Amino acid sequence: MSLFSVLKFITNHPVNRGQKLASIARFAKWQISSRLAPGAILYDWINDSKFLVRNGETGLTGNIYTGLHEFPDMAYVLHVLRPEDTFVDVGANVGSYTILAGSGIGATGYAFEPVPGTYRRLVDNIRLNRMEGRVQAFNVGLAQSEGVIRFTSDLDTVNHALADNEAAANVIEVKVTTLDQALHGANPGMMKIDVEGYETPVLQGANVTLSNPQLHSIIMELNGSGSRYGFDESKIVQRLLEHDFRSYSYDPLSRRLTSLNGKNQGEGNTIFIRNETFVRERIETAPKFNVLGVSV
Repeated sequence: MSLFSVLKFITNHPVNRGQKLASIARFAKWQISSRLAPGAILYDWINDSKFLVRNGETGLTGNIYTGLHEFPDMAYVLHVLRPEDTFVDVGANVGSYTILAGSGIGATGYAFEPVPGTYRRLVDNIRLNRMEGRVQAFNVGLAQSEGVIRFTSDLDTVNHALADNEAAANVIEVKVTTLDQALHGANPGMMKIDVEGYETPVLQGANVTLSNPQLHSIIMELNGSGSRYGFDESKIVQRLLEHDFRSYSYDPLSRRLTSLNGKNQGEGNTIFIRNETFVRERIETAPKFNVLGVSV
């Protein structure tokens, strides 16, 4: 992403619209300080949560620039999740969503990250937030069955399972299991799935989980990446419809859910909700959160 695109994203972010100069200054400060620091930098985040972040770690630096990088989806987690819930983070990377759920809210959780180096950073952030007793982290991938798949390892937030005949540098072999086997009968209320197009196999291994009535929300990235494997994302939407999930977008500032016809066609993830009445009540009764001085 070009510098112009980054600055445009930062200054147009809902949290920064009333503080554009301050947001640019925050970006510049990070660019300088992260290059001078010898290692990871401690950053204080939402509700006394925190993370360790290095230069170029885009899964976290966006939160420094904007408060909540994926604003609608991260704010949805803050507004809907409760401490008594269980959150599942599939494709956790270094832990933005896991930290929000486990430390920002206090929920229990399961986090799955297949790349060993990234997994170690995830575990560092779990320990930093003293979440070891509430959050279990797994250095595995998820698929429709147990096995081993080839995976990229040096692409930061876009590491992914290799498609047939796809070439890449620094390829590793990753053990995979199914979500149903990994959860061992747990009852999640919310899941986030960000697996760079590999959603179809993940869901194929999650029949029991999807059928569990306690699961009310799934936040999923559906950006067309599934085409690299020959997957049709419309079939994902149809499958979730069969489990009584419906697709929505969310505006955190007005706390408004908008029903969608299929996946989110704009930027960002698609939120799938089952039991809309329950979720709307959660949204209406959630406390406000301070995000870079903005009450959300």
